[in-house]
Amino acid sequence: MTSFYMTGLLTLQILTYSAASLTPNTVGHCRTIPARLLPMEQGQREFLTVARERAVLVACLLPGHHNDPQDPLGELQSLADTAGAICVDHLIQKKTRPAPATYLGSGKAQQLAEMVTTHEADVVIFDNDLSPSQIGNLEKICNCKILDRSELILDIFAARARTHEAKLQVELAQLEYTYPRLRAMWTHLERIAGGAPTGIGTRGPGEQQLETDRRIVQRKKSDLKRQITDIQQRKEREVARRNEDFFTVGLVGYTNAGKSTLFNTVTDGGAFADDRLFATLSTRTRKWHLGQGNTVMLSDTVGFVRDLPHHLVASFKATLEEAVHSDLLLVVLDISDPRGDHHFETVGQVLDEIGATDQPRIMLLNKTDLLEHNADTLIMTSRYPKAITISAKSGLGVDNLADMVRKAMRGSMQHIQLELDIADGKAMHFLESRATVLDRQYVDTRVLMTVRIGHRQLAQLRATGASIKHITQLASD
Repeated sequence: MTSFYMTGLLTLQILTYSAASLTPNTVGHCRTIPARLLPMEQGQREFLTVARERAVLVACLLPGHHNDPQDPLGELQSLADTAGAICVDHLIQKKTRPAPATYLGSGKAQQLAEMVTTHEADVVIFDNDLSPSQIGNLEKICNCKILDRSELILDIFAARARTHEAKLQVELAQLEYTYPRLRAMWTHLERIAGGAPTGIGTRGPGEQQLETDRRIVQRKKSDLKRQITDIQQRKEREVARRNEDFFTVGLVGYTNAGKSTLFNTVTDGGAFADDRLFATLSTRTRKWHLGQGNTVMLSDTVGFVRDLPHHLVASFKATLEEAVHSDLLLVVLDISDPRGDHHFETVGQVLDEIGATDQPRIMLLNKTDLLEHNADTLIMTSRYPKAITISAKSGLGVDNLADMVRKAMRGSMQHIQLELDIADGKAMHFLESRATVLDRQYVDTRVLMTVRIGHRQLAQLRATGASIKHITQLASD
């Protein structure tokens, strides 16, 4: 016998087989749900996808909320559009604290039910995280599916995941979201499993089906964490090797800020770029030729969003490893978006959460070509005086950005002569790739190299344990 639990587009299949019949594929995807488990008519919650469904958007604004005061449902609207929903109406309520049973007040819950009936809505999407009991109560009142913010984001991530790594990360995030909700969502999980057990070690009162299903989920979570840990360790080694050979730059920012477009403009990376949220879920790294013989490695990362479910942040840590270990971060901000200041705050919070706090940052005010008046640009540059205004789409300001990155890469420049062991090929390769070699002389088992190098690169050379015998300062600028 099979029963099911769903979040968003993904569904978690809970099997009621005996322990002896379990296989590694016990947890998987499903399509149907027993009618007795549904508070609405059979089939309405069979496919928990919001694609092409009529949706009512709801936000309960609590004290200290981070919604845009001018457009509280603007971001939820964008998320719903990305998921493919057709938004037919919206409801906003301000409360000091959520109602335990329905999150909204009882009157607003009834008003919501009337909206669903009037517009023949298929789904209600909340901009809040709801408990399983609140979802169940609201479904009984509205007689339609209820999705909360985390479920919606998980739905989008599941649809966007293309690589094996991204699929593992999304699946783990879904299981992390699902596990604590097993008891509250389905009362059938409390029945006793096993029937009439036979054999040594199987006699006794049996165990609740809930315990069996939890063990299945825990086993699956452990397997996913092991695979993701292997990927993360491999990623860390790749990043460490790359940092030894190149100056690394990470593109970070709010989702749909134009990171992938900028990445494609300055490299031949061919990253997927589109005017929608979470167009990119996987990290892509390519060489960026800055000119004057300087090259860095540029990485495009997954975009951030307000109140990103912490399960996703934890699961995508390997993907964000590029940002954590970059030598320089380029923070991309869409200045054509009226919520830009809120987006900038969110990016800073997520960077702090993942541990990317020590690198220097250059702020980029992107999409200047979308501003109708030059005064709007002046307002933003007055708020962020050290930022660079660019248009990733047209290439405006990219040369100035390359110059700033080149300066950050080099630090203050100096002309020096180094005496190295001729067998230290690693140090010579570092100098040839990260500095400008002006002269080279071989004397017995030593090599004298005259180079133009930045203070930052010289410090990195020393950190590698290079066999430097002597350094003579010739000039600096």
